[in-house]
Amino acid sequence: MCDPRQQGRVASRATLVVVPAEGMAEDRTVPPTIEEFRQQLRVFAGADFGVHSPRWLSRFGDATRQAERYRVDRVLLAGDAAHIHPPVGGQGLNLGIQDAFNLSWKLAAEINGWAPEGLLDSYHTERHPVAADVLENPRAQMQLLSPEPGPQAVRRLVSELMDFENVHRYLIEKITAIGVRYDFGDRHALLGRRMRDIGLKRGRLYELLHDGRGLLLDRTGRLSVTGWADRIDHVVDGTEELDVPAVLLRPDGHVAWVGEEQADLLSQLPRWFGAAVS
Repeated sequence: MCDPRQQGRVASRATLVVVPAEGMAEDRTVPPTIEEFRQQLRVFAGADFGVHSPRWLSRFGDATRQAERYRVDRVLLAGDAAHIHPPVGGQGLNLGIQDAFNLSWKLAAEINGWAPEGLLDSYHTERHPVAADVLENPRAQMQLLSPEPGPQAVRRLVSELMDFENVHRYLIEKITAIGVRYDFGDRHALLGRRMRDIGLKRGRLYELLHDGRGLLLDRTGRLSVTGWADRIDHVVDGTEELDVPAVLLRPDGHVAWVGEEQADLLSQLPRWFGAAVS
């Protein structure tokens, strides 16, 4: 990160510049220097542009790896222990946090004794494909960073395609993970997706998830989670921001059920929240 200065004062804007580090250091643990950075600028840009006083210098590699299994007996992997990739796109932090979010409530269920069979194994089933998909993004972005004519031509084409709203939206959803949908079946388009933070009479939806419990958001007022009240909060709210009768949310905010029939709800509650308590 180079921070240009004008008349001895720090400029209000900083510019991030990435250059190939090939041949600069055999030991990647050695911190880069401003002179190395200037040298690579001269090689690839024809000038060093007088850069000085960097705020931050760092090197990174293009290694992209993923563990085959996220769970082996009592050992579970999450975050950088489960997957690594280049930092371009800034997706690693969100990916690791979502791993932890997915795993934590399932571990809590196991520890507290109400986890249904297979719940802890679903951590791998759900998160492994998500990471595999995310890893493709920095792989592609690293290719687009190449100064070679071929990758630069593809980069220009991708830039043009991003002017189309559908393409723009698709890429945003991939990079931010908004588009993640776990495979809970195809009965409704919301199933498996993380519910957006809609407004309710009691505040915002996400505020109701802070306790790490499931949530039945019910517009009908006819449903019940009797038997699971120690694990699920039942909120009756007629908000117009929810365009379905009711949704059952897991503690991580993903939609586990959509509908309005009590019998149908009862068929799904044990799948995610174990047996009812009489």
